[in-house]
Order: sequence, then C-alpha cells, then structure tokens
Amino acid sequence: MSNERLSPTSYLVLGLLAREGPSTPYDLERHVGATLGNFWSFPHTLLYSEQARLAGLGLATETREHDGRRRRVFTITAAGRRALGAWLDQPHAEPTELRDLGLLQLFFADLAPPTARLRLAAQQLASHHAKLLAYEEDARLERRPGDSGRGQRTVEHWRGATLPMGLLYERAAVDFWEDVAQRGLGWDEPSGVEATEAAARAGR
Repeated sequence: MSNERLSPTSYLVLGLLAREGPSTPYDLERHVGATLGNFWSFPHTLLYSEQARLAGLGLATETREHDGRRRRVFTITAAGRRALGAWLDQPHAEPTELRDLGLLQLFFADLAPPTARLRLAAQQLASHHAKLLAYEEDARLERRPGDSGRGQRTVEHWRGATLPMGLLYERAAVDFWEDVAQRGLGWDEPSGVEATEAAARAGR
C-alpha cells in the first residue's frame, strides 16, 4: 500500500496502537491529550475518524466489546507495523512550522499604541510561565511503583523523548517575552547585537 494515503495523524494513531496495544478511541484521545497534544495539534474528531480509516486500509483491526458499553477497540496489524516502521526509517525533510499568534501580533505591534505591546507581552509571559511550570512539574514526576495504567508507557516515553524540547522552548519563550516587556513603552526594533544575543539565549 502506498504511504501517500497516510498522513501524520495516521502514523500518530499507528504509533500509539503499537506502544499501548489494543485501544479504544477514548483511550487514544487521553494518550494524545497527556503527551503528543503538547507539540502536535489537530482536531480530535480527526483522531476518531482516522482509526476507522486505518482499519479500512488493513493497517488496524476493529472489534467491539461483548458487554458493557460495547466500545470499539482498535489493534495494529502486521501491515500497520510495517508502514509505521517504514515511516520511522525515513526522517522528514520539511522545515519546521511555528504558528505563534503572539509573534504575529508582535510583528505588527508598531501599528498599535505602546500599551498594546505591553499587554501582549504580559499575556504571553503569563501563558509561557504557566506552561513552563507545568512542564517542570511533569519532569519531576516519576512512575509510581506498580503503576501500569493504560497510557503510562506513552507518558513515560514523552517525558524522556520530547518533554526536554518543550522545556527548552518554553524557557526561551519566557526569556524572549521578558525582553519585550522590559523594553516597555520604549520598545523598538532590536539591534543586530541584541538579536544575536536573543538567538543565543533561545539556543541555550
């Protein structure tokens, strides 16, 4: 089967099924909310429809529980594992996209009163501080002895594999918006030296 029919959401679902085992749509939604949703945003309705699509392609199977709420349970197939493995073996070459509404507003901030820039900086600082604190708290958590709840393997993997990048990004964002706030009412375009120093801070 051609991988052209698969999207990043396809591989997200296949990866979670491979790591967590048979899962309901609700299981996968919870796993995404606790981990992948921190750096990969997409409509959760797409997550639900994608599982059924993958089953139609033979990359997953769908069964229903025999009692209770008769929930739909999806399991990755051998073909699904092969497709996931082929994708993981081919690193993407697309440039990283950063869609930050705060940066977009800052780009046009010279068209607004200085007080608008101050409000923007204050709001962004509060938002990034809160996210940084949440990441730092999660980084301190360790798996409790005997805790083998569903999704725990994905949570632990997220902490070790991608949470460090989240911490670096939020710390850089806090540094950046603190700089904007400190400029205050006298904010203007940064000099070349200042821009270089800001870039260096972001790469720490």
